Amino acid sequence: MRSLSESPDRGYLAARWERLNGPRRIHGVDLARGLAVLGMFAAHLLWITGQIDLSEPATWLVVVDGRSSILFATLAGVSIGLVTGGRTPLRGEAATTVNLRLVVRACLLGVLGLVLIATGVPVYVILPAYAILFLLAIPLARLGARALLTIAGVLAVVMPFVQVILDALPFWSTPVGSDLGLAVGWHYPFTTWIAFVVAGLGVARSGVTRLRVQWVLLGAGTALAAIAYGLDAATGADARAEASSFAGALWTSRPHSTGLLEVIGSGGFALAVLGASLLVCRTVATYAVVPLRAVGAMPLTAYTLQLVVWAMVAGSVLGDTGDLRGFRDLQPFWPLTLGTIVFCTAWALLVGRGPLEAAVDRIARLVVRDPRPLPEEPPGDPAATGSVTRRR
Repeated sequence: MRSLSESPDRGYLAARWERLNGPRRIHGVDLARGLAVLGMFAAHLLWITGQIDLSEPATWLVVVDGRSSILFATLAGVSIGLVTGGRTPLRGEAATTVNLRLVVRACLLGVLGLVLIATGVPVYVILPAYAILFLLAIPLARLGARALLTIAGVLAVVMPFVQVILDALPFWSTPVGSDLGLAVGWHYPFTTWIAFVVAGLGVARSGVTRLRVQWVLLGAGTALAAIAYGLDAATGADARAEASSFAGALWTSRPHSTGLLEVIGSGGFALAVLGASLLVCRTVATYAVVPLRAVGAMPLTAYTLQLVVWAMVAGSVLGDTGDLRGFRDLQPFWPLTLGTIVFCTAWALLVGRGPLEAAVDRIARLVVRDPRPLPEEPPGDPAATGSVTRRR
């Protein structure tokens, strides 16, 4: 008779548990992505207004506005760095294979993004911007940590100046410009957001699993956020100045402004959250946050599922998938959030890899074959996603 320890069912479940909790997964990266998913849900589904007041807990939810998507972009860079070699960039044929597969993944994300836009759900879908960011990051994947972090710093300081000019172009106010903006995810302009992806690449090259790197992420990220948000509180532009002058549009930390203070402050916030998540997951607490890590292990699935359910419910109940006010008034945040956590946890423990993550990886491997097979699943999945509501 087969013993319990040798039973197929026990082996199957143990393999799924090992996949989510074994050494090949970087738990802190999954946790950070899970937090970003929940932050995205809150930004989409809750009425969030005003400024953060540390003395008023009711205002703390404002932290998710804009910062969740920047955290996703930074984590996408980390994941790209991991699949392209981690601390040591891949070279030769292996690098070519991985880079071509990233191109395929980028194309698939772009197509999926256009499909989600077509549902009419009133969010700025980030997937088209992610596709472009992936393509821009590929040539940089051969670089080491110091070069990548230097480039990220230069981009973070220089590109907000350029972005003010680009955003002010009359073209974006035309019907063609508006449609193109949605199609390329201009609400998350790749011209500046590439700084976050390159920073994530640099973090992966530095050794994201190293304790020293994790503490530096937490400390440096917190310092950058404190400096930028402190400057904004002391000298930042108000809404009128931001709309009427170059200096006002540049010197702001308003979410989704792509102002200099937002890029530095929210970029620092993303690094701090990643560092804190990695440090938490070095402790036994990593098992207490398994449900959040399960969500973070399949962010593309969670993101897409949210928008599909949104479209279905809004279409059937409200008769209009674009009715943001009506959908928020249905109070969908907790049902969608808890449902996503339960679904992702059950799927991860009973089935394995997220369905969309598995499909994207499978297609990429079919399109770009390698006579020397790479590991079936990289330690980081560069399919992290996020978006923000289109306010109407």
